[in-house]
Amino acid sequence: MSASAGPGVPEATDVPDGRLRRDLGFRDLVVYGLLFIAPMAPVGVFGTLDAKSHGAVALVYVVATVAMAFTAFSYAQMVRVVPQAGSVFAYARVGLGRGPGFVAGWMAMLDYVLIPAVAYLFSGIAMNALVPSVSRWVWTALAVVITTLLNLWGVRAAARVGFLVLAMEIVVLLVFMVSAIVVLARDGTQRDWLSPLTGDGSQGAFALSAVIGAVSVAVLSYLGFDAIATFAEEVTGGSAKVARAVLFCLAFTGVLFVAQTYLVALLEPTTSAQLAAEPAKQGSAFYDAVDASVGGWLHDLVAVSKAIGAAFAALAGQAAAGRLLFAMARDRRLPRFLARTESGVPRFAILVAAVITLAAAGWAARRDDGLDHLVSVVDIGALTAFTLLHASVVGYFVVRHRGDGVSWWRHLLIPAIGAAITVAVIVEASGTAQVVGAVWLAAGLVVLGVQSRRGIVEPDRG
Repeated sequence: MSASAGPGVPEATDVPDGRLRRDLGFRDLVVYGLLFIAPMAPVGVFGTLDAKSHGAVALVYVVATVAMAFTAFSYAQMVRVVPQAGSVFAYARVGLGRGPGFVAGWMAMLDYVLIPAVAYLFSGIAMNALVPSVSRWVWTALAVVITTLLNLWGVRAAARVGFLVLAMEIVVLLVFMVSAIVVLARDGTQRDWLSPLTGDGSQGAFALSAVIGAVSVAVLSYLGFDAIATFAEEVTGGSAKVARAVLFCLAFTGVLFVAQTYLVALLEPTTSAQLAAEPAKQGSAFYDAVDASVGGWLHDLVAVSKAIGAAFAALAGQAAAGRLLFAMARDRRLPRFLARTESGVPRFAILVAAVITLAAAGWAARRDDGLDHLVSVVDIGALTAFTLLHASVVGYFVVRHRGDGVSWWRHLLIPAIGAAITVAVIVEASGTAQVVGAVWLAAGLVVLGVQSRRGIVEPDRG
């Protein structure tokens, strides 16, 4: 962390309006990235991935980590040359032009603005399961209020508290892993030692197509590492620190995801074929395996950790959403009041993001399929933005700066492979998600057309 302010010391207020305060160090960026991703993100989707991959769930996360590495690498390339708060909005604007830049930011809003709603809702549901006497809406609202106040205080304050929460999540994960190893050494495995990498055989021979199909779901566990790039104007020591943090977060969580899914797959008494035949069991498969093999105490510990972790994943998402709204408003693509800052904090943008996320969580909770629809919308927005990110790398380095330090493998081959991967995942998405994404894109193009007719021109920040 930077030394500009110690614990308990008020943060500096002499920051001009419209500018963000540079307060973040490498550890702060990593905290935000890991909070947003969540170290135990596979818990909720383990059963689904196990069923889809025919039991090769650890291999799914190996492939997904490699697949998302292409996107992380493209982020690292662009943040070095465009160190601005708008992240993919700023990158596409510089690499592809102002119109594509707006489209990238518009699609990214589905990710950054709505994904905290998913996390808040998860937190409320988890806490209500632990304390049924208190409505899940009380827990959800409490999580929104606490995390919003921390974000309004400033990124350093939020990062300090977030560090404690992240440490708790990692400790709980380590407790699970050690407990699982002890049980496996004492009682043996429910499945073959290599089955998390080769399949459990209950649905026939190993099928690469099944693994690839599961990867299209698993990559969604990584959404959030890209949010680090939205803090590029608030980091001390240069944008190279942001690039390192993006790559580190992806690699670190990839190792955690593979390790925990490998262990729980060995403890899983239910075969992948049984999970595929009974979808109702998929959501609780991780918890059920832990409960049956280790004990109810670890089940409850993991549940509490997930509840608190989800709230602080929303904190990181809300902070990133605030920076995206701020950047687009500063470039006159959203209402100008969102570009105002107080003491270097985009408080108006953060408050608007908080209201939207709470409203979205409320909508989702009132529908039986609301959460599924909300998650699908978030995913399609992020994946579309990732695709435009890869195109931005090619546009900036190969088209606009041809011959000026261009590397054909870094600036053409890797982004081309990355774009192919994200497009393939979009194709594999549900029909509902594709329709909603298309409608949102069409709405964005209408807004862009209206702004162009009115002669709205962004200030030159590139």
